[in-house]
Amino acid sequence: MTTSTHAPRSTAAGAPSTAAGTAGTADATGAATPVPADAPAPVEPLGRRFGALLTVTGLANLGDGIVQMGAPLVALTLTRSPGQISLLAAATWLPWLLLGILGGVVIDRTDRRRAQAIALAGRAVLLGVGAALALTDRLSMPVLVVLVLVYGVTEVFADLAQTSLVPDLVPRSRLQAANGRVLATQQVLNTFVGSPLAGGLLALGTGWVLGVPAALAVAAVLVLLRGIPGRYRAERTEPTRASADVREGVRYVFHHPVLRPFVLGGGVMNMASTAYTAVFVLWVVGPGSRMEVAPTVYPLLAAVIAVGAVTGSLLTERLVRRLPELRVMYVCWLVVGPLFLAPVLAPNLPALVVVLFLVGATNTIGNTISMSLRQRVVPRALLGRTAGAGRTIGYGLMPVGALLGGLVAEQAGVGAVLVGAAVVSLLAALYPVLTVNRGTVVAAEAANA
Repeated sequence: MTTSTHAPRSTAAGAPSTAAGTAGTADATGAATPVPADAPAPVEPLGRRFGALLTVTGLANLGDGIVQMGAPLVALTLTRSPGQISLLAAATWLPWLLLGILGGVVIDRTDRRRAQAIALAGRAVLLGVGAALALTDRLSMPVLVVLVLVYGVTEVFADLAQTSLVPDLVPRSRLQAANGRVLATQQVLNTFVGSPLAGGLLALGTGWVLGVPAALAVAAVLVLLRGIPGRYRAERTEPTRASADVREGVRYVFHHPVLRPFVLGGGVMNMASTAYTAVFVLWVVGPGSRMEVAPTVYPLLAAVIAVGAVTGSLLTERLVRRLPELRVMYVCWLVVGPLFLAPVLAPNLPALVVVLFLVGATNTIGNTISMSLRQRVVPRALLGRTAGAGRTIGYGLMPVGALLGGLVAEQAGVGAVLVGAAVVSLLAALYPVLTVNRGTVVAAEAANA
């Protein structure tokens, strides 16, 4: 059994009320001033520690955006083979399949702040080595794949630690706002800033594409250690084996009425999405592609996703105050399939811009609600393990999708992959839609109360 050293902050819902249905506030004379029972609860601040975590997220994801956009563009200078390009995408997500559960166990057994710092420091060293290889003209396609693979290992531990830290830093009532800001920051710095910056750095040389993210990782470590003081480790009342922790995390996910549909449905959607994105660059960029967009324009298109993501993050908290959160989330998931079909049916630049904006907005809204729901129904001491088990499925299927996308594209063409991914994504979204309702979520929250 485990307990968290950082108890959740109290929320307005926990404040006492009078028999008459009003809460009392003291005025200058010490007398109680009645406050109407229907008065809106005060909005609790997210706090400075969360601000520091958001800065760390921004620095790390700016580096992510440079690497994630720069690596495929570098690969295009080495090969035009769909199979090899998809291998690069598979290497990005394979660590989640191999290490997702183990990473979650490590996060639950160690200080989460320290684990994130070590992962980011390891990333800085890795990218520094990659930059040195690029400067000496020893960067080849196999080396690039290995570099991306190991980079993904650091991502597993850094991402799980960051996700598990959020509920310890913010009030429970502001989880959706906090997660929305995290996802928006990731999208803005990763896509809006990092992706276009990757194109400029690539013009200077491959060494810059790897060296700048290395420096950003060092800066992220410094902010993390100085800006978030304290200890963030789930204390254990009795010792357990790592294997037992693995089994507990997996069992919890697959027996949970909310997590199981979310993880399995989301995993298949991720697989379809990765198959789509692994070969999408071949549909859009360069001579002989369906749209023949210039390589210098492609990173700017990715920035449109970030604009949609920011819009979605700003709308999420307002939407769930006015509409049922599950309904909003399900609509966002169900529109993915039709959006995937749009570049096939209307392969022109204006339509693509609209589609990418909507993809960014709906993806952020859906993910923010989903993440907040999971944090509310899972005990804090299990956040690492359940997130690791869930992402082993959710992210672990992504390299499978990338390899399938490359294989199908080689045999049937890129268009077949785009259409197939749209259909599979729509079918996968129906599983949670048909099995998880508001009553399921309320019961799960009560069990975790």
